[in-house]
Amino acid sequence: MFTHFKNDSIRKLVIAFGSLFNNIQLEQQDENGDARLFAVPLTYAPKEKFIKRLTEPSSISDKTRIEISLPRMSFELALLAYDPTRKFNKTNTTVKTGTTDISTSYAEVPYNFGFNLNVFTRNLEENLQIMEQILPYFSPEFVISIKMNDLQQKVNVPISIANTTLTQEYEGDFSTRRFIVSTYQFIAKSFIYGKTSTGPMVTASNLNIFDTTGITLNTQIGITE
Repeated sequence: MFTHFKNDSIRKLVIAFGSLFNNIQLEQQDENGDARLFAVPLTYAPKEKFIKRLTEPSSISDKTRIEISLPRMSFELALLAYDPTRKFNKTNTTVKTGTTDISTSYAEVPYNFGFNLNVFTRNLEENLQIMEQILPYFSPEFVISIKMNDLQQKVNVPISIANTTLTQEYEGDFSTRRFIVSTYQFIAKSFIYGKTSTGPMVTASNLNIFDTTGITLNTQIGITE
């Protein structure tokens, strides 16, 4: 029953979600008071692992230790939940006709994918500046188009914000590093696609027609180019 196939529909959704936030920029002023923009780095990592990395300097050598510079952003896929409200008939098929063959696939399965986006900054002003570049686009949802496979060339996936929190991570004495974390929880309504089957195209068929006299009329039906 279960056979191997690979269409990367979940992986493509994760990449598409991350690409929404890979151009976030932050404005800072240099020592002369001139404003400059720089991109905020984005990586795929859980929030807890990223906080652990921020609070523990890495070792380049026994004598050299460095800390991650802020601001930074991270995101992760945190939830997969079946959505029965968007269920299709299982017998529905998607068909694509080629020059010599036909590709078919049964109805996709609807799933809600939960993503967490975490923004780490040194102070509140930087965090709010990044927040203003995210929230206005989700009112209430932002729609992206993804090419899932050869049959589903353009799938519209609505992404909406479910929750937003703003916290200050600070524990220990006055020498402990402090940073601000804002967390955005998103819901993407997408699908998981099954195996695509490919078979030869039917170009001709024989049809037997019987009239009232009992004589059989053999007719060949074909496709003319």
